[in-house]
Amino acid sequence: MSQSEQKNKLHLSRRHFLRRVGMGALTVWGATSIGPWLQHDQSVSAKTPIEHIVIVVKENHTFDNYFGKFPGADGATSGKLSTGQEVPLMPSPDSIPVDLGHSHEDGLKAYNGGKMNGFDLVENGTFQGYHLGYTQYDEESLPNYWAYAKKFTLCDHYFTSVLGPSFPNHLHTIAAYSGGGFDNPNGSFWGCDSPPEARMPIITPDGKIERVFPCFDFQTAADLLNAKGLTWKMYAPQDKNINVNPFDAIKHIRESAQWATNVVSTRQFYEDAGKGELPNVSWFIPEIIYSEHPPLSASFGEQDSVRLVNAVSQSPLWKSSAIFLTWDDFGGFYDHVPPSQIDAIGLGFRVPTLVISPLAKPGFVCHTQFEHSSLVKFIETNLGLGSLGKRDVKANDMMDCFDFSQKPQAPLIL
Repeated sequence: MSQSEQKNKLHLSRRHFLRRVGMGALTVWGATSIGPWLQHDQSVSAKTPIEHIVIVVKENHTFDNYFGKFPGADGATSGKLSTGQEVPLMPSPDSIPVDLGHSHEDGLKAYNGGKMNGFDLVENGTFQGYHLGYTQYDEESLPNYWAYAKKFTLCDHYFTSVLGPSFPNHLHTIAAYSGGGFDNPNGSFWGCDSPPEARMPIITPDGKIERVFPCFDFQTAADLLNAKGLTWKMYAPQDKNINVNPFDAIKHIRESAQWATNVVSTRQFYEDAGKGELPNVSWFIPEIIYSEHPPLSASFGEQDSVRLVNAVSQSPLWKSSAIFLTWDDFGGFYDHVPPSQIDAIGLGFRVPTLVISPLAKPGFVCHTQFEHSSLVKFIETNLGLGSLGKRDVKANDMMDCFDFSQKPQAPLIL
């Protein structure tokens, strides 16, 4: 089997799934226009009342794509094409018919030296005469996400850590580091369980590009939690054909007993929340059907997010919880704010991020610059863990999203 044939075989499972969904979306596209309350467990040395951190990572949308029309936010309702023409961001159907290019190369095209006018040049960026990346949802199409934004905190300057796709950005949510990776491995299953021929491009410290097997052994926030005797779990799909679980790429976790005890199914999250037994830090990756990855339904994924937020809101842990709901990468969609270029691979484009907590600032749009590494920084700062010494050192810690002196907010059950 040639290298090209091997690569195509590796890509088959994930692409086949998304293509099957996309066939239905094509039909739709053709017919659719575009106090005591704050007392906390003394066994947890949290510096705030937040003792249970839940990080939910969805897929493939920019801030302007979901919240460009949100009042008070730094949003846009039009964008420039590579030709220089300014076009309106057209109303998006619930799902677009194809997966837009969002590789590192696509990101560079879209960024275009900071001009932010190349989103029509990404793979599938122009489809049947439509500029699919220049589309936009609104309150009517995503009412629940907008309801959370109106009641809690919406971050409008939260960027991805890497100018590129899912896997390196997922690694930043657990480690503030991707091992230098800036693109996905060449397969649908990523990490130490990848087929032997799988390779991931990285930039070495001396600036060289190498292709390596996507199994690393750097430290993560989970290791800092272990060292302090605190608890964590990754709740993720168990499908052996489709995988974006970053802990699978961390050898000392994948090959230890922690893999069985700490890396569990998404279903387990609801059982743990219902019993009031969520760990100090939960990472949650939804089943792919709920991921919002085009051509999948945005509203279907939104309903799954509501289910998760309701589970935490109705649990005994609500008063000590903070939910961070973010998206892994830009997905090929337009955003008007050029990201700061802090190193060779990032930052990437803005993505929506909601902070849902009784102590989140109410109805607040936070303009502070964050990135996926900020989630790790918040874990470190809030729980007094020290630092991993990677991007977390300079990242802002998301404390600007909270007011720990305010009267705690009641949950929003939708």
